[in-house]
Amino acid sequence: MVGVRVSNKEEFPVMEKGGYSDSQLVSHFKGLLVAVTTGDRENYDELVGYLHPKKNLSPDEVAVLVTTLKALSGAVSFIDSFHHESLLFAVSRMSLWNYGTEVMDALLELIVSLAASNGKYIDWCLEMLVKHFVPPFYIFDSLKQENGIDRKNKVLSRVHAALKDIADLVPLAPLRLSPIVVQNMPSVFSNEPETVMYVENMLKLESGAVGETVGSTMLPALVDRLLELDVEIGWDGILQEDTRGIFDMELEDICKFTDEDENFDSMSEMLNRKNLQGNLVVQKLDSLIVLAFLHLESCQSSGRLAEVFDILLPSFQRTVLNAYNSKFTQFVMFYACALDPEGCGVKYAMVLADVFSCDVNPPITRMSAVAYLASYLSRAKFLSAAMVTTIIQSLVDWCYAYCKLRDFDMNPRAHQVFYSGCQAIMYILCFRLRSLMDIPRLKLQLLNMPMEAIWKHKLSPLKVCLPTVVVEFLRQAKAAQLFMASDSFVFNDVLESDLSKAYGGMDRLDMFFPFDPCLLKKSESYIRPHFVRWSKVRTTYDDDIDEVSDNDSEVSDDDFVGRNTEEIIDDDDMVVTVEDLDFNPDLNKMSITPKSSLKYGMRMPARIRPSTSPESL
Repeated sequence: MVGVRVSNKEEFPVMEKGGYSDSQLVSHFKGLLVAVTTGDRENYDELVGYLHPKKNLSPDEVAVLVTTLKALSGAVSFIDSFHHESLLFAVSRMSLWNYGTEVMDALLELIVSLAASNGKYIDWCLEMLVKHFVPPFYIFDSLKQENGIDRKNKVLSRVHAALKDIADLVPLAPLRLSPIVVQNMPSVFSNEPETVMYVENMLKLESGAVGETVGSTMLPALVDRLLELDVEIGWDGILQEDTRGIFDMELEDICKFTDEDENFDSMSEMLNRKNLQGNLVVQKLDSLIVLAFLHLESCQSSGRLAEVFDILLPSFQRTVLNAYNSKFTQFVMFYACALDPEGCGVKYAMVLADVFSCDVNPPITRMSAVAYLASYLSRAKFLSAAMVTTIIQSLVDWCYAYCKLRDFDMNPRAHQVFYSGCQAIMYILCFRLRSLMDIPRLKLQLLNMPMEAIWKHKLSPLKVCLPTVVVEFLRQAKAAQLFMASDSFVFNDVLESDLSKAYGGMDRLDMFFPFDPCLLKKSESYIRPHFVRWSKVRTTYDDDIDEVSDNDSEVSDDDFVGRNTEEIIDDDDMVVTVEDLDFNPDLNKMSITPKSSLKYGMRMPARIRPSTSPESL
């Protein structure tokens, strides 16, 4: 080490050539710390003064600071929180971001030594390190400069190395680290750079050396924060689609207002995306979700995705599933499934199906689960047709069993879970029916399902479920000849019937489809390759429908989402309204044949959201 000389203040060492050896200096500091307990503070106070942060340190001042920190590292067993409170306070105010690598290393050596010396300092040392996950506010601008990334890496790599050193020396430290990291997360009102950098370090912890212990806490904490931001946005900035008019805006008109590379299913989707621009909370949420996506990609590359998904799934069930005003957080689950369709993708669907079918779960949870399931199966391009059919079969079987146990009770709120299951079946088939009917074995499976008995049951699901979904489903079912009975179906003449409103009640879960197109621009770019848009779905009544293939194989993505914008517009000369449909109140004598020979033009909603107050969610 660099030598020191004795100052004129009773042998307190200061930097100069020659002087104390390392062991002598440590011994001197031990004596100095002990002297404080007897009331002798003069040299101690001078020592504390060296540790107070200063700007633009000279080389000699840097040398003194490094020597002082190293000497204290050797004397940590003599530091007492009661007598040396000012010393600990001075150290706590030091920031690695303000110093060069020599001071950084010396300060971290002191922190690690202090943590290993006495268990009562563990939390203090861990908090000291965690606070370095983000720099002081005045440092952020400098990180944008040419050497900013290098400066950031020098600090954070040392912080994480120190956390590992403490974990190695004190095996219980990681258990103490998790709550400290969570408690020190920036609030929902913090600025975006601070929050993003902190979360980066949380995810680095999750995938790092201590991840086995802290990983189960970091990801759920991130999901919770995403959800807090999500609900903070509220519905005020998002236009509510009226179920009577969601088909009025066609893609041809939308294209007039958008860039060619933008894809929207409705005018309101385009406007909502635009309305959210400039919203700081939205931007922060978007950036954090992208961080989560990148972390999931990293986990996939390292073979850890299944392990991480098993942590995310219970977190989703505990929070997001029961948060009916979640708009974007759920796409973290969607992306994880997209990265591993056969593993995570199937497991997610099965868990949602199990939550729905389990009578022990609260009705509101079961309704939400099946809404997630329907939206997921409809929108996930990566799911196989066979798996989708298996889930449809399970939903049909449940609804059919429910019907057999009930005679007649037209109180929709008493059967909300049943109606949510019926609506899920119809919604999925609106997106998937064409592709499933193109596969002979799956077509046969669909034709053998007792769906017709469900729709004609006295509980009248066709009168209660969301009218836009019912109408679209019946049109496709008719075109595909899904029902073998001679009688066909017609829909109620009241588009938003009292029964339908009663089913959703104040919660309006009949209109909740959580995987509607994502409005977050950066996040949507990751979701897009794996996502099915309604505007691209080939329906059973499309003019280009082909004969059923003799090849009993899975259809390709092109078979599922093959229509282009021009084809859609050509098919939409007119829109079928409820007045165009023959109405017969007897559900056993129904027909969906239009009064005129108009082409079918009604479209499924791109985003179905509450038509009542936003707070109803």
